[in-house]
Amino acid sequence: MHSFDLSITSASGVAEALRRGTLPPAELARAIVDRHAELEPALRAWSWFDPLRIEQAYRSLGTADALPLLGVPVGIKDIIDVAGMPTGLGLPGPAAGTAARDAACVAMLRAAGAVPVGKTVTAELAFSHPGPTRNPHAAGHTPGGSSSGSAAAVAAGMVPLALGTQTGGSVIRPAAYCGVVGVKSSLHAVPSAGVAPVADSLDCVGWFARSVEDAAMAGRALLPWTGEARPRARHWRVLRLDAEALGPLAPQARQALEDAAAALCEAGHRVVPSAMPERLQALARCHRRVMLYELARSLMPVARTRGHELSAVLREAIDTGLAIGAGQYREALAQAASERTSFSRELEDYDFILTASAAGEAPAGLGHTGDSTFNRVWSVLGWPAIHLPTAWSGNGLPLGVQLVARHGEDELLLSYAALAHPLLDRRARAMPGRSRPA
Repeated sequence: MHSFDLSITSASGVAEALRRGTLPPAELARAIVDRHAELEPALRAWSWFDPLRIEQAYRSLGTADALPLLGVPVGIKDIIDVAGMPTGLGLPGPAAGTAARDAACVAMLRAAGAVPVGKTVTAELAFSHPGPTRNPHAAGHTPGGSSSGSAAAVAAGMVPLALGTQTGGSVIRPAAYCGVVGVKSSLHAVPSAGVAPVADSLDCVGWFARSVEDAAMAGRALLPWTGEARPRARHWRVLRLDAEALGPLAPQARQALEDAAAALCEAGHRVVPSAMPERLQALARCHRRVMLYELARSLMPVARTRGHELSAVLREAIDTGLAIGAGQYREALAQAASERTSFSRELEDYDFILTASAAGEAPAGLGHTGDSTFNRVWSVLGWPAIHLPTAWSGNGLPLGVQLVARHGEDELLLSYAALAHPLLDRRARAMPGRSRPA
């Protein structure tokens, strides 16, 4: 029986232990395989996982390297290509062959020393029809989607990092429901080559971690990282955006937002409340029109060849998107661009936005992935966002908040998040002894 506990070791801890020689690569491989064997039958976070391939990968691992993510095991959402692994796209039946090469984001992680260990479950074609993954905190509740397997695998301590994607709310929402840090990058900040498209104007690569520190380690490998982004002042100006014009917040989610704002104020930062109902509603409408128009055309090849296998909800979305005219689509793009410019101008005096990540705790039921209401605006703007877990609901499910910055400020946002999270995180106080899934 090995003594290494994968479930509580950070990505930085894995890399450092391998470099120091205190963690033999074979022991790490066994820990990954054993954790999978223990949890996967109930969690169902993985669509492809091969213990022999993992053992082989770690046998060839060089421990003398100074690579920042040396040996860190990473889960990869199953719309992202990994050389030698199938890309199943969340469709029924076996995938047609294996990928010939890594997606760009996977290659970047490998270059930093990370080891992709398998493919995580995605909702069907990264839209909304759920896969089989369950929430690690409550098996009868959704883990969110579409990056459900990645969020659940990190929350359950199966891997310290996992890749996902977001078109609407597919990173931030499952991060919120599973209680992990989730990062949605700026539009085009991470190359999309090798990632199956949903809507090119909206698709972003993202990732999950159990801490902001680990999320930033992944960011150094994936983003145009300079190492120079620092908070601009000792005391921050924060725009608190209630965003309830988009939909109601459950009382506990509203309380999590209020507690976060209060904690920032107590630390000496200025928090300015705002609502912007008309602007948020206009952006939400733009998102829906752009997403459905592009989705229908991106998925047309699959719809024509495998349409009989697709869910009713996806077929309906494709039909709706095909009915949107080019003029309506161009109008939505133009309005989104205009709002992006004016929104950015209004936020020049603020360091970041504080807002809700989700309407509440993960809903009961596995026939859906929840509601992306509070994520779509930032997807259509193309701005970076990070979910920070901060509290537990009365049912023992995670709650948290979302920080958002302007396009291209990904590195700066992670810097703010690293300083803000210790101020906002009330989980240990609210539920002593519970800081991760059982």
